[in-house]
Amino acid sequence: MQKTFRSIDQIEKRRGKEKELRTAQHVTSEFITPQGPPRTVAVVAAFLFLATVAATITGTSLLFPAPFWKPLWDLNRPAYLAFEKFGMSAGVFLLLLGIAACATSTGLLRRRRWAWWSAMALFAVNGVGDLAALLVQRDLVKGGSGVAIAACFLISLTRPQVKRFFAPTSI
Repeated sequence: MQKTFRSIDQIEKRRGKEKELRTAQHVTSEFITPQGPPRTVAVVAAFLFLATVAATITGTSLLFPAPFWKPLWDLNRPAYLAFEKFGMSAGVFLLLLGIAACATSTGLLRRRRWAWWSAMALFAVNGVGDLAALLVQRDLVKGGSGVAIAACFLISLTRPQVKRFFAPTSI
């Protein structure tokens, strides 16, 4: 009889340990692994958070013009004039871009494969836009540096270590 109680106790302990292990595995795959994301992922996520702030401030200043935004726009007057041509739609677009950048950044840190694809798309579109600007405006500094930066992000996101981090089998 005593042996039966020990077996039941042992079974319950074993089940408890298995449940803890499953919970720990779930938490690990849900968020960041214990060792953290590759440095590249953290840098890209930080950059996208900064892009979120920039797009949100710019979009808000276009949707709700006020005198206190003037010093901000004095830093880049040609950009303001270009955005002003599109009216409120430019502000709405920038706010949506800020939301996309924020979601992508958060998703990258949570190992979401869709976020990797989203980051790839954002940087590819950005690079193509900078390439078009380079060809049309012939501004090697702005267009060339934009293409180079977008290419660096795309190359870094396709490194084997980063791709393994987002691979379905590793989650």
